Amino acid sequence: MVPKVRKIPQRMCVGCQEMKPKKEMIRVVKTPENSIEIDPTGKRAGRGAYVCPSLECLQKAIKARRLEKALHHSVSPEIIDVLKQGLVK
Repeated sequence: MVPKVRKIPQRMCVGCQEMKPKKEMIRVVKTPENSIEIDPTGKRAGRGAYVCPSLECLQKAIKARRLEKALHHSVSPEIIDVLKQGLVK
């Protein structure tokens, strides 16, 4: 009998547009209170977008406004700074 192989959940990076395993990516979420935060657990309620853990991908997502489109919400410069700090850990 062949053991079942579990499917690894894939998500698309809003920066580089590549499909990668969900656990390797950082989830940015727009909460029901309309605040935008980094979701380390990947389970918070709200609309999410995934970004590779690189500053380059985040900058591509911001420049092309893909992060705003994915979250259906404008992203302020203060939130972008917080996201950059979260990536540099």
